[in-house]
Amino acid sequence: MPDSATMSRMSQTPGSIGPLPEDHPRVLQGKVGVLLVNLGTPDGTDYWSMRRYLSEFLSDPRVIEVPKPVWQLILQGPILTFRPGKSGAAYKKIWTEQGSPLLIYTEAQAAKLRDRIGSDTLLVDFAMNYGNPSIASKIQNLKDRGCDRICIVALYPQYSAATSASVYDRSFDALKSLRWQPAVRTAAPFHDQPAYISALAGAIERHLSGLDFVPDKVVMSYHGIPKAYFLKGDPYHCQCHKTTRLVSEHLGWADDFALTTFQSRFGPTEWLKPYTDETLETLPEQGVKNLVVVSPAFISDCLETLEEIAMEGQEQFMEAGGENYSVVPCLNDSEPAIDVIEDVVRRELAGWVA
Repeated sequence: MPDSATMSRMSQTPGSIGPLPEDHPRVLQGKVGVLLVNLGTPDGTDYWSMRRYLSEFLSDPRVIEVPKPVWQLILQGPILTFRPGKSGAAYKKIWTEQGSPLLIYTEAQAAKLRDRIGSDTLLVDFAMNYGNPSIASKIQNLKDRGCDRICIVALYPQYSAATSASVYDRSFDALKSLRWQPAVRTAAPFHDQPAYISALAGAIERHLSGLDFVPDKVVMSYHGIPKAYFLKGDPYHCQCHKTTRLVSEHLGWADDFALTTFQSRFGPTEWLKPYTDETLETLPEQGVKNLVVVSPAFISDCLETLEEIAMEGQEQFMEAGGENYSVVPCLNDSEPAIDVIEDVVRRELAGWVA
């Protein structure tokens, strides 16, 4: 039977592997961590904050599949000379007193999920793939707090190598530095899960009911990827179209009422089509004067939804002859959003947590 000193040490060390020798470092284990991860955000809108963020983001080989020596010459030269100023001006349009909307919503999602399912032995946190707080720092923090099992959830409904795979690559890179690695699970995409489709359809339905016009069409605008990535086997294109189909079926829409388009292309290569901006500019001449746009690839509002779609998109559509334009907000930190995230997390924690 352990002596009283050993018993005291064990009682003060939740999840300890004890009994341990008197001089053994304090070790915590036995807890489960959940790490929600979204794309990322710059620390500020100034030139150098933007340059650091863009350099990290655009240096990811999952994002830009160009040989590194060639790409870095281009990136560190003309792109990072001029693009930080342009991107910073765009971020300034959506920046809040608390910072980036994406950071605010992701932190709120983690807090609300923690309130629902968190405990002394189930810890919930969040990280950003690019920028702060980093994946590596949060994995280390969860491990230091006693997590020997961590579920990492990339907050992208549809899977792409440029998004979901990048999150998991960078998570594995962080694990490489650890002497004692926790067991890790990565979450599957949830583009066709009933909880997500129901939450997205519900948000659209509520938004439409509050409008003073009836849309002629709904555009479902997804972040694009280069067509070459699709041809190499990336499932993103198919999962986007499936999301549109399932939402349309859920809401009882006609087959041609919702259009699937792709936004945010970068560089001279061909991306997935049809392009959102070109669609917005041509719809009015086709008789579509009243339009609603949804962004199903984003669970939280960000630069691409708040500036590119809600601001630039409206300008493009109205200048082309549109009459009414409205954007459905992302799920953000609403209760339906937390329902979706909880559904994903509970499914992935099966066998780890009762």
